[in-house]
Amino acid sequence: MYRVFEALDELVAIVEEARGVPMTAGCVVPRGDVLELLDDVRDAIPGELDDAQDVLDHRDKLVGDARHNAEQTVGRANAEAHETLTDARENADRILADAKAQADRMVAEARAHADQLVHDARADADAVVADGQREYDTLTSRARAESDRMIESGQVAYERSVADGIAEQQRLVSQAEVVQAANAESTRVIDAAHAESDRLRSDCDLYVDTKLAEFEDFLNGTIRSVGRGRQQLRTGTGVPDYDAGYGESRR
Repeated sequence: MYRVFEALDELVAIVEEARGVPMTAGCVVPRGDVLELLDDVRDAIPGELDDAQDVLDHRDKLVGDARHNAEQTVGRANAEAHETLTDARENADRILADAKAQADRMVAEARAHADQLVHDARADADAVVADGQREYDTLTSRARAESDRMIESGQVAYERSVADGIAEQQRLVSQAEVVQAANAESTRVIDAAHAESDRLRSDCDLYVDTKLAEFEDFLNGTIRSVGRGRQQLRTGTGVPDYDAGYGESRR
């Protein structure tokens, strides 16, 4: 290949140094030298062309091998990517299923706990209401008994006062000189008996009213306790404390 370039350089030099033909663009070159250089070029070109063709053939083989290797590499990469994607999807589905099962279990536990809290709250509320009803019945029975006792006592005192007044009146009537005084004393005694009866009745009414007011405070405390329990159940702030309101109402 080097001889081809060398012969071409010599040809260029001969043409550049040749004498020009007047009035034309042509020149006069030594025919023998030019033909000799052309023969050298002709002799050198075939071998160089074979070498170049071998290089091209080797290049095509290298390109084909590279393309084949690249296609195999791409195929393996696609297969690995597909397998990796499939594994990732399976893992994601499994993780999602586990998370859903965990969430369902947590929801079920929370619902069961809430149901238990509601059941306990209802039981406590029923117990508080039952205790209040028993306390009300006890207070009412006690107040009624006390009222009946006081009324009976007042009635007895009234009847005794009336009887004493009538006896005193009869005694005074039997004495002509003190009839007028006896009538006045009888009237006073009867009026005192009526006043004592009214006082006893007023005391009885006051006692009953006081007991009913105490029971009303107890019921209000119970209602507030139940309301706080319901509020705690709705807001989820904790287990209701019904004893606090019940203790306050009893104090």
